[in-house]
Amino acid sequence: MRKISAIFKKLRFQILSVLAVIFFIWAFTASYLFQSLQISSATLSKRFTENQKSLNELKNQDQYKINQQQQAEIKAVKTDYKKSIDLFDQIMDLKAQKQDTSDLDKLYILAVGQLADFNYSSADATLKDLATGVNAANSKLTTNNVASLGTGSTAPATSSNTPPGSGFSRQSVQSDMGTFTVAIIAADLNSTKVIVDTASDSDCSNNCPAIPLADYVSRNSAYAGINGTYFCPPDYPECAGKINSFDTLLMNKNKHYFNSDNNKYSTVPLVYTSGSSFGVRGQSLDWGRDTGVDMVLAMQPLLISGGNIVYGGSDIAKYNAPGVRSFIANKGSMVYIGEVFGATMEQGAHVLKTLGMDNALNLDEGGSTALFFNGSYISGPGRALPNAVLFLHK
Repeated sequence: MRKISAIFKKLRFQILSVLAVIFFIWAFTASYLFQSLQISSATLSKRFTENQKSLNELKNQDQYKINQQQQAEIKAVKTDYKKSIDLFDQIMDLKAQKQDTSDLDKLYILAVGQLADFNYSSADATLKDLATGVNAANSKLTTNNVASLGTGSTAPATSSNTPPGSGFSRQSVQSDMGTFTVAIIAADLNSTKVIVDTASDSDCSNNCPAIPLADYVSRNSAYAGINGTYFCPPDYPECAGKINSFDTLLMNKNKHYFNSDNNKYSTVPLVYTSGSSFGVRGQSLDWGRDTGVDMVLAMQPLLISGGNIVYGGSDIAKYNAPGVRSFIANKGSMVYIGEVFGATMEQGAHVLKTLGMDNALNLDEGGSTALFFNGSYISGPGRALPNAVLFLHK
């Protein structure tokens, strides 16, 4: 018994010795790990501080400042380039309407030279002067156009906020955004068929055929017509490689749908006529390829839908400058084509709202503007057109 007790004491001493060694090892390891973590944390903190200092130093270095300056210059170049292209297009529109643009041409050449020399502040000032000159030229053109509107009469336009019951009217409309002259042609869909004619028989992407509005009227025995969709005119530099092409959905008089493939998911609005009805779709993607209707024309922006103004503004410079606003609209079974003179896009929408239109869609503008009635131009002729909207007697 004593022998067993002695053995147990010996084993207990050995076990305690082993546990003591294990505890010592654990404590040493834990202490080392803790110290290592503290060192790592301190190292990380130190490195973070050093990196932050290096970043601050980098920001103050010439290379960083140079990069920031270059980014600012690139932004200025893009802004001025966009301005210059838009103003050049407007100068081309004035030329297409037989206006003298020699002074504007000189300003444009000066601005381009300043941009080439990286003199952005001077270029910006010149482009502002050019914009002022372009607006003045457009205002003068509007005044001249309004004076007679192809009728040969210089009498003031009739003051009326009611659209005509038929035929052509030159009237002054007093809207909540000002008073504007409107040239408008009215027709009853019960006795008039609306069609869209195209110079091309099928889709065209470059060097597309285009003819004057009067030719469209003549070959269809129409009594009235107006320019159609936006297109790429040959005198716009950015239109190289796509001259006289247009890319929105359209069904012509032969029931051929243009640009069908690239408008499957298009959000561009459209109007259509069928018998005595005039309809609107807010997006082209909502329209099938119905050939039972008389015409389909997709354009933008949609100005009025369901009797309400739906145009919500835009950052497109041409929309916000006074000009001629061509349109197609309806009020019940009455359909109208015409032009609002000297108006921004928003003002044009308010004028058509004042006239009581149920729906109204914007058409092309600028140098492509043309309106024809009973054998003569009311305004235009402007450029040759790839498509046009026409009124035919049923």
